[in-house]
Formats: sequence, structure tokens, C-alpha cells
Amino acid sequence: MGTHQPDQEVFKSISPEDFVWQRFPAFPPSARLAVVVGNPMKPGPYMVRVKLPDGQKLMPHRHEEDRIYTVISGVFYIGLGETFDEEKLQPHAPGTVVVLPGGTPHFHWAKSGEYVTQVTALGPITLEYLDPRDDPRSN
Repeated sequence: MGTHQPDQEVFKSISPEDFVWQRFPAFPPSARLAVVVGNPMKPGPYMVRVKLPDGQKLMPHRHEEDRIYTVISGVFYIGLGETFDEEKLQPHAPGTVVVLPGGTPHFHWAKSGEYVTQVTALGPITLEYLDPRDDPRSN
């Protein structure tokens, strides 16, 4: 047998009540992130859940890493482009899987209530806003 990925060497089951929801500096203050598996700050596979409350927007940004989103609850509205445009938003219901290639400019909106997505990718995690004024880390 080969070596295991970090945080994947032991069988375990992780229940939603075990998630630790935390602020993530690149998100608006009301958004939350929970690490499910791995360490998103280091190279290697990771899985996180993102919770965006009703009405919150994530303005146009991109990630270096390819990402796979799975909608866990609520409706996940995502649009592609360098400018926030409500007309470009596409709704995705729970159970939907969205593949987002690294470098793709996009934006989100919790337009119809809170949503939770699960993100699977290879770290380290990145998030670069196209307009630096939208970045909570610089405000």
C-alpha cells in the first residue's frame, strides 16, 4: 500500500455537528468556512464547506486551484465574469456539482437565502478579488 493523503490515513465519519465554522479572512465577516478534510493552507487535497448567509455577495474573484463545488443546502447562485452581473447568475439546487477551472473569474450571491457548498480542491487555498476594494483583507 502507498502512503495516504494528509488527514486521510484513518477511517472516520464526520457529522455536520462536528464542523467548526470559522471566519475566513478573504470572506465578508458574516460568511463562514469549515474545514472538513485536509489543510487548505498547505499543498495537497482539501475539502471545506462554505456558508453564505441570506443576501450576502462574494464579488468577482478567482482561485488559482481547480475547484469542485457540491451544493449541500440552499440555492447556490454563481455567475461567470469579471463584473458582478445579476443576469449572469445561475441557480444550482442541493445535490448539484459545479466544476470551476482555476483562474475563472466568478461571483456568488445568496440571493434566495443561506446556502452551504462543499469545495474540494488541491491546496493551498487561494482567493483573489478582481477589484482590491472588494477584498475584506484590505479594508
